[in-house]
Amino acid sequence: MSFFNLFKRKSQEEPRPLFYDIVCPYCFSKFSPEEVVFRASHHREDDEDFALREDAPLNRYRERFGLDTVYDMEAILNPQDILPEHRTYTDNVLTALTDRYGETTRRRLCPHCHNELPVTAGKVPSNIISIVGASQVGKSVYMTSLIHTLQQTTADRFDAACMPLNAEISRKFRMNYEEPLFERGDLLASTQKERMQEPFIFQFVFKDEKKPPLTLVFFDVAGEGMVDEEYLNLHGRHIRNSAGILFMVDPLQIRSIRERIRIMLGDKPGEWTNRYDEPRDVVLTMFSDFISHQEKGKTDIPTAVVLTKSDMLRSLADEDGDYIRPNSNVFNNMEHHDYFDLTEFSNIDGEVRRFIEKVDRPFKGTMDVYFNETGYFAVSALGSNPVDQKIQGVVSPIRVDEPFIWLLHKLKYIEGRE
Repeated sequence: MSFFNLFKRKSQEEPRPLFYDIVCPYCFSKFSPEEVVFRASHHREDDEDFALREDAPLNRYRERFGLDTVYDMEAILNPQDILPEHRTYTDNVLTALTDRYGETTRRRLCPHCHNELPVTAGKVPSNIISIVGASQVGKSVYMTSLIHTLQQTTADRFDAACMPLNAEISRKFRMNYEEPLFERGDLLASTQKERMQEPFIFQFVFKDEKKPPLTLVFFDVAGEGMVDEEYLNLHGRHIRNSAGILFMVDPLQIRSIRERIRIMLGDKPGEWTNRYDEPRDVVLTMFSDFISHQEKGKTDIPTAVVLTKSDMLRSLADEDGDYIRPNSNVFNNMEHHDYFDLTEFSNIDGEVRRFIEKVDRPFKGTMDVYFNETGYFAVSALGSNPVDQKIQGVVSPIRVDEPFIWLLHKLKYIEGRE
């Protein structure tokens, strides 16, 4: 910080609203805290209003993700049916109801899908981070590597903890994602369009109680859906109601360098025959779905453009720097502590921007037109290029958390320093 910066007036913080709109971390609907419904805390066989029953909205949600139907659920209570004196507010947010039998429930539900909301919903901003990108870019692998890194190292460096929202999410993530990748070295199977993945919901909770927790929702949309109009419409509100976007770009999507990488790394049967959607196609589909409806046809959602499989770029490195230099920072891991290092970001952002502009100018131009705030990053979720679907050696992620930390900075959770 310069000497003169010490005397600059700190910008006044915006006044905190009485409450925040809620974005459901399950179905991504947006609504006021006054619109929530509640699950009764008990049931009675002698009162039809409080009898156990099937919850149709909840089961429609579960069916969509291939989950079992649940029966014999407690009744849904609508706050409008409860006298005002029997409604409990905490920090100006409706948090509990007392029914006609004197029983109190604090189980707040989304009015649309009837999943239970986080305790903090409505009291703090519902910040959702979404991962988007075409098929084959490795979103599942990146999501796994990112959450693993956040839980193991990153959270501690920012006096925080990264935790799954419930035990079921913890079990599924560990069994289906973390253990196969980090313990057995197996690559994850691509998400199929017909197999929708239920959202993984984590909370980034700071030890400083003045900082609200950040709810992280990773919705692993099948890549094919990102260039399918109907499919994207189905999941569009997830992206539209996001506070930040991680936009994944695979070097192999970029036609101008795909052949060069193929020659350098060797042509193996089946490895280079996959059809890759152009990164710009994903942006254009997003534009038609929601960006075109924003003011001036641009979105203000901070978007990190994440160039994946950075280890693969070593085959392009040369001293002339036509594509990238052998001593480039993208090949070296970087740990941000307590704050976001703006100098390091400026170097990486500039280098990756120049690289993208050189190899895919149409995509870079489209991003400039439709997104007001972007940062460019290069990551390696594994640290090395797998062979025959198996990871060689220990998984050693490189810079996987940097785009997320940039979003933390943009959302004013942490400061940035040069």
